[in-house]
Amino acid sequence: MSDPQIRVAPDMARRPSSRLAILAIACAASAFGMAPASAQESGEAVTADRFYCAERRLGTWFYCDRPRRQPQAPAPVAEEPATERLAAMRVTLDELKARAILDPSEQNVVAYIRYQREQLDRASTFSDVWQRALWQHPDMDYTLQRPVSTLGKRAWLDNRKADRDVVLTRLGERYGLFYFYAQSCGACDVAGPILRSVADSHRLTVMAVSMDGGPSKDFPNYLVDSGQRERMGIPGKETPALVLYDTITRRTIPVGYGILSADEIMDRIFALTNTTVGSDF
Repeated sequence: MSDPQIRVAPDMARRPSSRLAILAIACAASAFGMAPASAQESGEAVTADRFYCAERRLGTWFYCDRPRRQPQAPAPVAEEPATERLAAMRVTLDELKARAILDPSEQNVVAYIRYQREQLDRASTFSDVWQRALWQHPDMDYTLQRPVSTLGKRAWLDNRKADRDVVLTRLGERYGLFYFYAQSCGACDVAGPILRSVADSHRLTVMAVSMDGGPSKDFPNYLVDSGQRERMGIPGKETPALVLYDTITRRTIPVGYGILSADEIMDRIFALTNTTVGSDF
């Protein structure tokens, strides 16, 4: 049994309308991707398509124009990380510098100077933007907390001293000071009078403890250490040593060792008793 084929009567094939119908079917088959039975039939379909669509110029209403492929956008190129770019700049600068030193020709020296100038300009721009950003975002401006100008710093110190004096005047209501000294300690001869002046000006109670049993001319009512220092959790035997004692929590707070000025003593006591860690920096 032969393959079923569509046969066209000879008189129908000679009719112009029939011929157009056959060519239209060929165009439709080509448009819908129907594979031709043979290479010969494929060639005939292409010829018919060219004749029907191109040579007769029927226009777009007959859907003869083949769809055009839209150009694909190029894949985005991954940007090099900023850290790698900065590292590459440093490597280039070091290389140009080494080259200029080892071979100090005018060309090498000029190349190094030009590249170095580019990096200096980049750093200057960064610094300028940084400063402008601080002007416009006061929450990030540290100088508002700790002024750096002469006038602002003077005003800040004056306010800080006033607050400190108020606190120290009331400090004796809760805190006392232990002063560990030794008669043989030369630094204690300097530290004793300073501590005495601070205690008198702010009405602070000071308990002097002798580590070697010797007296103190600045604190005649002294005690001899018989393990008190160790029981208070103060390690070592360094003198002079100044320790705060909280009568409410019964906690010892070392203030410092060695010779401290009056301002240092008061600043440390104020920071240890009236500021939290990280808030006063």
